[in-house]
Amino acid sequence: MKITNPFATLTRNEWLLWIGSLLLIAAVLLLGGGCDAMVLVALLVGATALIFVSKGEPFGQLLTVVFSLIYGIISYRFAYWGEMITYLGMTAPMALISLAAWLRHPFAEGKTEVQVANLTARHRLLVICTTVAVTAIFYPILSVLGTAQLPLSTVSIATSFCACMLTFLRSPYYALAYAANDIVLILLWYLAAREDAAYLPMILCFVIFFCNDLYGFINWRRIRRRQAQTASSHQS
Repeated sequence: MKITNPFATLTRNEWLLWIGSLLLIAAVLLLGGGCDAMVLVALLVGATALIFVSKGEPFGQLLTVVFSLIYGIISYRFAYWGEMITYLGMTAPMALISLAAWLRHPFAEGKTEVQVANLTARHRLLVICTTVAVTAIFYPILSVLGTAQLPLSTVSIATSFCACMLTFLRSPYYALAYAANDIVLILLWYLAAREDAAYLPMILCFVIFFCNDLYGFINWRRIRRRQAQTASSHQS
């Protein structure tokens, strides 16, 4: 596959969405008196990753690995063991696996855009069963670790794993699963910010992520239609 500049693929609206997200993050940090560098980097990398994932670009998965590592450390600092385990032990490895899968399934030779796939009944059953199994395994582990906000942390694991599976399967519904996870994380970091205002930017982070994930769902459906039309025209 030819290596290209991923930023060259951004449309005008995507540039506006990306830059707007970064400026909003910076504004909130300044108004809130600033925050530590690790939180700032996590916000910026995470917002950038979502833009490229929403375009079906493998570069987004690479950035997701970086974000997961940083976010896992931040979660460790607040004793959100569920988040730490999820992002370091699941999201980061799954992003690497998805990166490999996306690189193996480009829509067209010489292009980086991933080929969007349709979920089969077998895939749906696989996602449901593995999500339930992973959640059942991790709940007692999180309980023993004394995880803060255990019920919400458990739901976060379920939605995160479901999103990871759908991303690997190249389904547009990955974005809805991540949007559900964003809502859970907004609640988690709101509870954390009540004890330490330094975590207020994390709430903003996942509000921005929620908006970007909704865009991702809309854009992936648009990409799927375009790819189907292109494939149909080549066959005729």
